[in-house]
Amino acid sequence: MRKSLFFLPLFFLVSFVFAQSIPDGYRSAKSNLQSGNYWEAMNAFREFTDEASYGDLALYAAFHAGEAAIKANQAQAAIDLLKPLAERSWLHQNESKILLAQAYFLNNNSLEALPVVASIQEQKFESKASNLAYDYLVKESPDFLIRNLKEYQNLPVYTAALSAVLRKKNVLSSDEKSLFYELQGQNQNWSSTGSNNGVFDLVVILPFSNSSQSIATEGFIYELYQGIQLAINQLKKEGMSVSLNTFDSKRSMDAVRAILEEEQVQNADAIIGPIYPEETDLVSSFAEAAKIPFIHPLSNLGDRYVGNSYSYLFRPSSENIAEGIAKGLKSSLAGDRIAIAFGGSSRDTKVAELLKDKLENDGFELVNYQEISPRNAATFLTNLGIRPTLDSVEVLVDQVVVLSDDPNMADPILSLVESVTTSVPIFVMDSWLTFNFANYEMLPYDNFYFISNNTPNFESEKMVQLKDQFYRSYSFFPSTNSILGTELVYWLYSNLNPDLDTDFRTSLDQQVFQAGKLTWGFNFQNSNSNRYVPVFHFVEGELKPINNP
Repeated sequence: MRKSLFFLPLFFLVSFVFAQSIPDGYRSAKSNLQSGNYWEAMNAFREFTDEASYGDLALYAAFHAGEAAIKANQAQAAIDLLKPLAERSWLHQNESKILLAQAYFLNNNSLEALPVVASIQEQKFESKASNLAYDYLVKESPDFLIRNLKEYQNLPVYTAALSAVLRKKNVLSSDEKSLFYELQGQNQNWSSTGSNNGVFDLVVILPFSNSSQSIATEGFIYELYQGIQLAINQLKKEGMSVSLNTFDSKRSMDAVRAILEEEQVQNADAIIGPIYPEETDLVSSFAEAAKIPFIHPLSNLGDRYVGNSYSYLFRPSSENIAEGIAKGLKSSLAGDRIAIAFGGSSRDTKVAELLKDKLENDGFELVNYQEISPRNAATFLTNLGIRPTLDSVEVLVDQVVVLSDDPNMADPILSLVESVTTSVPIFVMDSWLTFNFANYEMLPYDNFYFISNNTPNFESEKMVQLKDQFYRSYSFFPSTNSILGTELVYWLYSNLNPDLDTDFRTSLDQQVFQAGKLTWGFNFQNSNSNRYVPVFHFVEGELKPINNP
């Protein structure tokens, strides 16, 4: 939005009206204003502001003197020149108000500018005034905007600016979050009563492409969608009333906004996706206003959804994972000396910070706490005394936690552990189970423990059936993302199907633990994410949780 508000048509109008009597000095002032000589223009126009001497020409001179003063960063001078024009009834009163509002904003006095903006009623000038006000208001602090919201809550540009300012904050208080979602609903005019058609209407919004590329038919997004589509097809085969509407977000906020205007979205029973932060913020805002459950299918970062009523993570949050690891460390009974290694992702860093605080509060001794990379991952262990030449009694730590899904981090760690005689428990994310270079049965000791992140139950009867169904549909076996896509649909349907007498939130709260079809289960009681984070261990070749639901 531009804050440059030249009103050049006034030059032509005044030239037409006063063509026979415009002084040369006035013409020279106009020329200076047009060529950017603002100080000269301002002082030259002042000579013609005496209405007794110059009549209506004085009004135009004052107007353009105020305009030049703004361009010369002389805000108070502009206010003095423009305020009388804005308060009197004349042909260009609205233009005068817009310039006066700009002068107040330039003078860091938004509370004087806003009443001027609000006083502009003529539609063709409202948008100019709103654009000007928005550009200045989004630079104000959240505290300022919230403090004065009551007075200006009926001014659309004010609430839009407050919403934009809150969106930029990394961390929102609970009050700010509530206000943010309320404002998003007001600004977008979002509402929904649901279709109430006896059909489970599911909407999927995923970035299948970007604005310049065709739809990709490979990668984790497409794998996730294949699992979703398979579950929908299976539910239909079983006689369930379900529908699926799919939209491509294209990594474009404009595309997402357009999608949210679609009738199928506004009447959906649930929305899966999108996945990228700025897109999920917008869809979450829509979900809160329209009262439609929105589920992020893959993320563990759920801070922004805490306290919301309709926005969920399908997977555990960082807080859930940290809590599950802490319980697992206690269950293993291996000792209180702990070392934590973590990768550079937002999830890994967040979980590490939370786990560190939790363990220190619980009386554990933190021997080492370090961000690692593939280059120093093995060194992290050797510095703890986990070396081929040492026995377990010389190791400096009782338990190790490695927080990373990076196979390049896992490879050197597994290679080292294969060559040592230590039985120190090593806790890793469940993604390590899927690395094709990992053979845990060949290790000297069965000392790896796996932290659940909606872990698939690979040996279950339902999983065997899924693999068969998936292979018949796609001619290859499902990836973890496909399994999660299928499980997500089953979980949603079990808590949202049209035959249930309760809403989604109530259904989740009534179940402390809900067994999964393809995963080990869920606990969403009083939570916007999966609180069930068991730690698994191989027992006679089978993966078993060491802590109960």
